[in-house]
Amino acid sequence: MNLAINMWLKFAIQNTLRNRRRSLVTVSIAALGTAAILLAGGFALYTYQALAQSAARTTGHLILGTQAHFTQDEDTPLQHGLDKVAELRTQLLADPAVRQVLPKVEFTGLISNGDKSTIMMATGVDPDNEFAVKGPFLTMTSGSVLISGSNEAEVMLGEALARSLKATPGSSLTLLASTTEGAMNAMDVRVKGIFSTGVPDIDKRLVYTDIVTAQKLLVTQRVSSLGIFLDRMESTEPVQQRLAAQFPQMTVQTWMDQAFFYKSVRDLYNRIFGALGLIIGVIVVFVVTNAMAMAIIERTREIGTLRAMGTLPGQLLRTLALEGMVLGGVGALTGAVLSLGISVMLYVVPVMMPAPPGRSVGYPLNIAIDPLMYVATLAVMVLLTMLASSLVARKTVHMPVVDALAHT
Repeated sequence: MNLAINMWLKFAIQNTLRNRRRSLVTVSIAALGTAAILLAGGFALYTYQALAQSAARTTGHLILGTQAHFTQDEDTPLQHGLDKVAELRTQLLADPAVRQVLPKVEFTGLISNGDKSTIMMATGVDPDNEFAVKGPFLTMTSGSVLISGSNEAEVMLGEALARSLKATPGSSLTLLASTTEGAMNAMDVRVKGIFSTGVPDIDKRLVYTDIVTAQKLLVTQRVSSLGIFLDRMESTEPVQQRLAAQFPQMTVQTWMDQAFFYKSVRDLYNRIFGALGLIIGVIVVFVVTNAMAMAIIERTREIGTLRAMGTLPGQLLRTLALEGMVLGGVGALTGAVLSLGISVMLYVVPVMMPAPPGRSVGYPLNIAIDPLMYVATLAVMVLLTMLASSLVARKTVHMPVVDALAHT
């Protein structure tokens, strides 16, 4: 059985070499099409992975809060906040998959330099753990990040907001916000550092302060929510189920529930690259089909001769399908090697992409190398080219022997 398969495969390879120029063109187009599909798919996959990691790093893999916090608007700051934060953190950290729990206080108000006031979106964080766990998620343009235990209230400002207030590290500003009781409260703060998120619209409003300062300004001990950081992304769903059972009176959301930008990009890229892959696949199949059609027309009398010598139509159909498999397989394999080489080269020689809409900084162009995607693409290409070759050859191999021998 193996000997027969090897014989027919060798016969198919020899047939593809009869017209080397046509075979080379066919293989080249199949290679370019496969490389284009793999590079586009790798770019989309890398984008998904990067956005997922960024979203999880921003909010935490899981977010614990009251149900009202996620579903209702607040009339006063922290109306739907969490109490007994220290006790909750201790319980959460007892889970072996939980690496860190970060409290967050979110509020809005005004920030003033004495001459000018503007709206701010402020976030109170635990500085030491926040920047240690999340890593360099902000680009510091001047000054330094917040630290715990400072003798005076300090803030970090977005770059555009600092420019608007003419503030520099060391400048004194005033925060004005509504307390949890609805009264107005003000607090003098010193600018510790200035940062950029890469999104100009956010940099116009964003303020970071330590959680103690935020709670003093709002006159409360509550926090808005707890960000739960896990040992790995794959732990998200199992830990969510455990915590949901442990805290039935609260809501545990995943990073995906709040990653609206990630969902929008994924849906858009799925449509774009899905259509692109379909178009390229159709082009490759048509090219292989055309090459096989020309080869079959040229060899119609030869096929008739083989039929007259007793070769069965099924055997001829198998041989011609193997020819399509050789052309498509060699092209797909060449394209996969080309795609792999380009993907590795981009890691060695970085290429920066221009800043996308709404951002002020670009990002490195990287292509994810996913073995499953490579295997699936190669398999689909080979199957499609075999199927196309079989359909083209079907009519000719079943042609009456006399008509095939008389073909000119």
